[in-house]
Amino acid sequence: EEEFRWLLHDEVHAVLRQLQDILKEASLRFTLPGSGMEGPARQENFILGSSGTDQVKGVLTLQGDALSQADVNLKMPRNNQLLHFAFREDKQWKLQQIQDARNHVSQAIYLLNNRDESYQFRTGAEVLKLMDAVMLQLTRARNRLTTPATLTLPEIAASGLTRMFTPALPSDLLVNVYINLNKLCLTVYQLHTLQPNSTKNFRPAGGSVLHSPGAMFEWGSQRLEVSHVHKVESVIPWLNDALVFFTVSLQLCQQLKDKISVFSSYWSYRPF
Repeated sequence: EEEFRWLLHDEVHAVLRQLQDILKEASLRFTLPGSGMEGPARQENFILGSSGTDQVKGVLTLQGDALSQADVNLKMPRNNQLLHFAFREDKQWKLQQIQDARNHVSQAIYLLNNRDESYQFRTGAEVLKLMDAVMLQLTRARNRLTTPATLTLPEIAASGLTRMFTPALPSDLLVNVYINLNKLCLTVYQLHTLQPNSTKNFRPAGGSVLHSPGAMFEWGSQRLEVSHVHKVESVIPWLNDALVFFTVSLQLCQQLKDKISVFSSYWSYRPF
């Protein structure tokens, strides 16, 4: 009984302090230096590359949770023609995944701040409830980075990203940008039109993070097929840090839950 009382009154607060410190570090990664009063977040340039292809090369500029610039060179496989696209000066592209992950971290910190040193936990159940709530936010934050949205090809075609470039993208190209784990990924799809008398069995592709050559879709009055796919990426070091902080925090929460559960099975959540 004494041990359980000590756990509720001392150990729990020690773990909460640890969690607050770690999540503060995580949230600093998302609010990059230069944000807030000093003006806009600093810009970071990421050079995109891939081990398998040099068809696409580019530099994406990240400012907080938005792409502020993009510079992409594409070598067309058929004729080796070089195409160059850049973002229009007046445009930025919000990366919703980063914004959502940051919001979930803020929510987890808010839950912890509501239980400061002076707060007395009276039952094990109360601690478990708090840990579950914090873990839910951290799991959602991690999932936003590790699980990019699955999109259909018409959804990618309709996305505002295609209208961000100057010169305008040719009608036989689609682009998508997303976060996968700690990487910033750019995918370029080359398309060709299926002739109305084509003997190909037309089956529209469903939603996917990455579509393969041969995927078909309808856009306007045309039936199109993906002929080539080029994917290039770059590691974002601070996203890597954030994912490590999420993992460590989730482990701490789980360890505390396990300790509480051991005692609770003896004491059936008796209040002190």
